[in-house]
Amino acid sequence: MTNPYQQAYERSINDPEGFWGEVAQNCHWYKKWDKVLDDSRKPYFYRWFPGGMVNTCYNAVDFHVENGRGGQDAIIYDSPVTNTIEKITYSELKDLVAKLAGAFASRGVQKGDRVLIYMPMIPQAVIAMLACARLGAVHSVVFGGFAPNELATRINDAKPKIIVSASCGIETQRVIPYKPLLDSAIEIAKSKPDHCLIFQRSMVSADLIAGRDLDWNDEMSKAKPHDCVPVAATDPLYILYTSGTTGVPKGVVRDNGGHMVALKWSMKAIYNVDPGDVFWAASDVGWVVGHSYIVYGPLLQGCTTIVYEGKPVGTPDAGAFWRVISQHKVNVMFTAPTAFRAIKREDPNAELMKNYDLSTFKALFLAGERLDPDTLRWAEKSLGIPVIDHWWQTETGWAIVANCLGLHSFPIKQGSPTKPAPGWNLTVLDQNNDIAKPGEIGALVVKLPLPPGTLPTLWNNDDGFINAYLKEFAGYYKTADAGFIDEDGYVYVMTRTDDVINVAGHRLSTGGMEEVLSDHPDVAECAVLGVEDQLKGQIPLGFIVLKAGVKRSNEEIIKEIVKMVRDRIGAVASFKIATVVKRLPKTRSGKILRGTIQKIADNKEYKMPATIDDPGILDEIKEALIKIGYADAKK
Repeated sequence: MTNPYQQAYERSINDPEGFWGEVAQNCHWYKKWDKVLDDSRKPYFYRWFPGGMVNTCYNAVDFHVENGRGGQDAIIYDSPVTNTIEKITYSELKDLVAKLAGAFASRGVQKGDRVLIYMPMIPQAVIAMLACARLGAVHSVVFGGFAPNELATRINDAKPKIIVSASCGIETQRVIPYKPLLDSAIEIAKSKPDHCLIFQRSMVSADLIAGRDLDWNDEMSKAKPHDCVPVAATDPLYILYTSGTTGVPKGVVRDNGGHMVALKWSMKAIYNVDPGDVFWAASDVGWVVGHSYIVYGPLLQGCTTIVYEGKPVGTPDAGAFWRVISQHKVNVMFTAPTAFRAIKREDPNAELMKNYDLSTFKALFLAGERLDPDTLRWAEKSLGIPVIDHWWQTETGWAIVANCLGLHSFPIKQGSPTKPAPGWNLTVLDQNNDIAKPGEIGALVVKLPLPPGTLPTLWNNDDGFINAYLKEFAGYYKTADAGFIDEDGYVYVMTRTDDVINVAGHRLSTGGMEEVLSDHPDVAECAVLGVEDQLKGQIPLGFIVLKAGVKRSNEEIIKEIVKMVRDRIGAVASFKIATVVKRLPKTRSGKILRGTIQKIADNKEYKMPATIDDPGILDEIKEALIKIGYADAKK
């Protein structure tokens, strides 16, 4: 007997136009689409809901005010770093967004113009995004605190008419002035904005350049509210540059219609949240998670969304997440596994959780990197609620694979984010580009067309879009992840394609080895990567971070994990070398910089990643590598 997930999935693959056309009826349209899917430019380009006229801001804000949710909290701003909690209702949000849209319009911003947003995790960042959507302007959010060179490349690519920023951001106890970074970026950039709109925070007052820079409060005080501007469903809503890009950045484009339809649908189908529920994505608006599930998804669904300016640990302790969930009655949370590994490391027995009432908490979703079984088990045991791994990318905008709680809850298999979400015709191709057998590792690819809400192309770069995602596997979108699908249809995302290492002719997944390492009771987090070896081509090298309070010797622990890999994967893995480090280098979104570590180990040149959380960690990694015979100290 089929379940609701199976019915939805089969219909979405066999009759995508019927499926998504029905889903789209749940959104407000000024004019209905001419057809659901335009495939006239296949095999590379597909567009959803051509001919339709919409406004994303109307659907996310005005619609709820007009339908009785004006008094409900739309945003709860919780900032432990400034000791601030602020609540904004849907009615208040509509007024603020309409005013800022009016301020933008008074400075010449029109439909199709770009606005770059370079902001910390404060409500004004969300308001700026929605104000752009209200006007039909295209926003491009760049993570606050990005280095000037990286910011300049994005300014040159997007060519914004206005840049919106704040005087500073806060990283735990450290205040980071943004204005000097922004001024340097504009100086470097060939494309210059007409204006910069600056929100002055009390911690730092930014110096404004006369004629170019505008004060947020001044502009808001004289602005006239602006109505929503209808735009084509196929018009761009935003550009989001993929993290770690160099040279010409890859600007992922998201359209208005398909994005709105898919995200609103995903809130119930995947996360099982209803209008009025409190949803918390502990991420940053600079990342795709922030776009999809701090801003647009929850607001389109009529939820209360939390904007959190803090960390999982250190603001003030490893109970920070539990305090937010308890205080604001969070129903569903979404964050990265890294955050839970950090909490587990500081508070291995979840003692701090006992201080809070988590009775409203229904489900925890994790994504952004591979969820190791040890962290999954720890979260399940500590919380006693469903802990759901799901897999998606900046390019896709929402989950490719998930346990869709709003459709049908499947039994969890450790190491698997469960099954493809409706709309995603996912398969595995082997080295010969043939469909792989169940359990066989290969390239994870999605048969075209991609569902609504995904990238239709890259900003001003159709050729780059084809070359990066569509050319290698004809008729498929390349995820650049490797994995397998088992006999029950469960998907296992093992590693990035370039992290499948070749050890003496055997293709091995570093993700599989990381799974073994993370099972050791003393290991808080780990990374495995392939390094060059004259005899075997590549061999795996392990890095482990120990849990707080571990008193045993590093040598003893390394000996145990080497044996564990040998016992579970076999001697073929050639896993013999590991080192204990205090911490692992990561992006600000929590992804471990395996490629950078690999280059250091192999004595290859590397560029400091723009998204690195703390550049000083790389020196610690190099020292650890030198001690075990890698990373030539002279280089």
